[in-house]
Amino acid sequence: MTVDKLFAATKAFVVHDGKVLLLRESSQYNDGTHSGEYDIVGGRVKPGERFDESLLREIKEETGLDVVVGRPFHVGEWRPVVRGEQWQIVATFFVCHASSDAIVLSQDHDDYQWIDPAQHRDHPLIENLHDAFTSYLTIQ
Repeated sequence: MTVDKLFAATKAFVVHDGKVLLLRESSQYNDGTHSGEYDIVGGRVKPGERFDESLLREIKEETGLDVVVGRPFHVGEWRPVVRGEQWQIVATFFVCHASSDAIVLSQDHDDYQWIDPAQHRDHPLIENLHDAFTSYLTIQ
């Protein structure tokens, strides 16, 4: 398989009162490949950007939340086709603690839910998240 672009990314299990935040991808998201499905907060790391700064920026942009970044617990990889290009994305997943559950969604998302992480299979998640939830549950 030929890959057109390779990206490093960070993903956040934003936790508040034991629940994990899910965001539903909007059809308005330009780089979206999972419209109508739930994901967690995160995004690509910009060249020269520290991973923790990337994570804090993405969380603020997508949710309006301020969080404390915890430790990494999972690495995932996926290969979506975006605007006709084959991408490879390698992401490190972190636990992040929010002091509030008041969300202000960006235009990239149109709904959110706080879920019991043990019930992740009961929600319409993008497929590559299930392994991350399994990893998360082993550290709890």
